[in-house]
Amino acid sequence: MDTTYFGRGFGLMVFMDNTTRTVLHYAIVSHETNSAYKQGVDHLKSLGVDIQSITCDGRRGLNTLFVSIPCQMCQFHQIQIVTRYLTRRPKNIASIELRQLTLTLTQLDKKAFTKCLDHWYLTHETYLSERSINGDTGKTWYTHKRLRSAYRSLRTNSDWLFTYREYEHLDVPNTTNALEGLFSELKRQLHSHHGLNEYRKLRFIKDFLLLKSLK
Repeated sequence: MDTTYFGRGFGLMVFMDNTTRTVLHYAIVSHETNSAYKQGVDHLKSLGVDIQSITCDGRRGLNTLFVSIPCQMCQFHQIQIVTRYLTRRPKNIASIELRQLTLTLTQLDKKAFTKCLDHWYLTHETYLSERSINGDTGKTWYTHKRLRSAYRSLRTNSDWLFTYREYEHLDVPNTTNALEGLFSELKRQLHSHHGLNEYRKLRFIKDFLLLKSLK
């Protein structure tokens, strides 16, 4: 499940079956919220859909809403998060090494990745703890805030970045790439019909998803 936006007007939240690539449910939303995802999952359950696993973008608190369902955070989204903090070409050695480690997510299991992350932390702990000071006020702050945020994100999310390896029999996807492909196709088709007002755009989106749900 994932959400894409069409400018500032509205967003499209979609729930797709990974095996058949069928759209099971969708909702037009103003904002991507955990409550909207929960409503979608509850709706599917009410229809008798057997939800064996969930792969999502890793919104804070989302995995805690579905404690009885194995949840996988999209590894591509995690890589994007770290890239936003460190950029694609970080300058200092600690950031370079952390980005390189992040790019190995798809190659490692939880144990191996955690071991590498622990080693990175011990190697760069002093650098990570450096503080800057305001000479006038005496106020201090962590010098490498963005690096700390990237590390904290990996550490916090590591518990559900490797669910797909723990439940191999369920064939859990480790990314939401199938949905990203759907979103890209939809936006390409919409682009060729540019100039539609919001009502007609929504009508187009609904017709597009109807076809995907009938596959």
